[in-house]
Amino acid sequence: MSTEIATLLTDHPFTKGFWPDHIARLAAMAGEVHFLPGELIFHEGDHSSLFYVLISGNVALEVISPGRPVRVATLYAGEVLGWSSVTGDNGKQFQARALEEVHALAFDGARLCHACQEDYAFGFWFMRAILSVMSGRLHAVRAQLLDVYTPA
Repeated sequence: MSTEIATLLTDHPFTKGFWPDHIARLAAMAGEVHFLPGELIFHEGDHSSLFYVLISGNVALEVISPGRPVRVATLYAGEVLGWSSVTGDNGKQFQARALEEVHALAFDGARLCHACQEDYAFGFWFMRAILSVMSGRLHAVRAQLLDVYTPA
């Protein structure tokens, strides 16, 4: 386990409340990745098995409409990406594109799921964090819909 990766995870908002041994377990599974500005991280509908913890840089979440992608959200350092790889969803709901140079930690979704099954305490904290992300994204979409469909 890299001490640097463990420190990045300890300081990351996603792992708030994780026990030190949970951080160590995550750090042992992490791989560092970098994306260049404009680089696609994954396409809408992809069955990518990777879950990302964003360390630096911004990522656009886009839906593909006829002719062009439409940005529906921007993710920043301190957020996560690719939660569908650990929830059993069939494919990515959005396309993800690096808006600037991105540094992230990547995790294999199947390996994360296995770790959750092996250690229920780890699984509880990990899935609790995933649910918090999903809830926050749902609230953001709700706010966008209210902006669009609220009468003037």
